[in-house]
Amino acid sequence: MKNNIFGETLRTLRLSEQLSQESLGKKLGVCNQTVSFWEIGKREPDLDMLVKIAEYFQVSTDYLLGK
Repeated sequence: MKNNIFGETLRTLRLSEQLSQESLGKKLGVCNQTVSFWEIGKREPDLDMLVKIAEYFQVSTDYLLGK
């Protein structure tokens, strides 16, 4: 993915909470490889997971998507 704003934002939020990919994955119910793929832009979360991520970090989905 050329412009991976979601992945960069997710990584920044994760690191600001001092979470590893593994620990964030456990909190969201996914494996650490899924979190890694989101961060590098190989995959994108579905809508339900996007909302779950936004709720976990207490940010809007627009913020996660760079809007």
